Amino acid sequence: MPTNLPAEAKAKWIKVMEAKTPEEKVKALEEFLSAVPKHKGTERLREWATKRLAELREEIEERRRKKTGARSLFFIEKEGDVQVVVAGPPNTGKSLLVNKLTGARTIVADYPFSTTYPIPGMLKYNDVYFQLIDTPPITRGGYSRRVIGLLRNADGVLLVLDATRDYEAELRELVDLLRDEGILLVKPKGRVAMEVYRTGKAGIRVTLMGKIVDGTVEDIKKILEGYRIYNAHVKIYGEVSLDDVEQSIFESTVYKPVVLFINKIDVVEIDESKLRELVKIIPGSPIITGSAITGRGLDSIPPHLYNALEIIRVYTKAPNAPPSQKPLVLRKYATVRDVARSIHRDLLENFQYARVWGSSVNYPGERVGLDHVLSDGDIVEIHFKG
Repeated sequence: MPTNLPAEAKAKWIKVMEAKTPEEKVKALEEFLSAVPKHKGTERLREWATKRLAELREEIEERRRKKTGARSLFFIEKEGDVQVVVAGPPNTGKSLLVNKLTGARTIVADYPFSTTYPIPGMLKYNDVYFQLIDTPPITRGGYSRRVIGLLRNADGVLLVLDATRDYEAELRELVDLLRDEGILLVKPKGRVAMEVYRTGKAGIRVTLMGKIVDGTVEDIKKILEGYRIYNAHVKIYGEVSLDDVEQSIFESTVYKPVVLFINKIDVVEIDESKLRELVKIIPGSPIITGSAITGRGLDSIPPHLYNALEIIRVYTKAPNAPPSQKPLVLRKYATVRDVARSIHRDLLENFQYARVWGSSVNYPGERVGLDHVLSDGDIVEIHFKG
């Protein structure tokens, strides 16, 4: 990603960020592309923008179908706490797996491509609701573009492979295919997560869970302000460069946590040497072997999803009242500020202090501020003015 886009291109990108409707975004992206110079340094950016245009045009077509009363087959409204796309090659048993885990009425058949549109189901684990989405197979071409769109918007991936086939080769192919589409299944050594706020006066906050190898926090603020971004939270994981920070503005590449399920071990024994190779392909990701037919290994899926997605549960309470039964589900390293924003933005504006019970504090009910980092299972009581 170039760090020195011409001023005209930056101005055009600001219009992309400000666009509200898909139609406005298409027009703004087309103008942005026309302002980006064509050279080696902008190849990735131009490729991403072109793919994003294709996605937006498909979204516009889906909206038109909906207006005319036609069924919008590939639009899945996000429900529950986290959304996980169940993906894989043809005929690996994805539909039966989703059916067994959630009870959803998926289309289960013994021939490939029986699933032609996504079907959601709900899985509850540790007070967290996981929306699992059964999808058509990922191949080069066909429905894959729309499935990739679902993957990009999801919180994580449950990848299903078939133990009776060459699952090592299929995994390599999927990792490569998705990387070409800007979706990483392997956690990079360093990454930037950026949340831009369109309202309020939060300013630019940078949380370092790693380091910037070629600059400072002030350099990050200057880059964002060059794009007229004045309210954002930037999280740095591992080692990143200023180029990585600028790339995150465009969201050209996203990392998706993955849990791999090798299905159909009721039919064939697993080759341990192949499993070791899988670890090299997706290092750090959980690999489960099992059978959707017999149920073996299915109990391991929810806890592995929970851990892989790096989520925490935070229970809120009012003064002199018991904690809520339903937690807020947030990302690891979430702060009291994130809790307040999740409840209502007025809590941020009128925030005084919070009391916290749990492993993130030194003693029960400790008084903390907005930037206090929370742990899984914490109870938070927010006090505000007025």
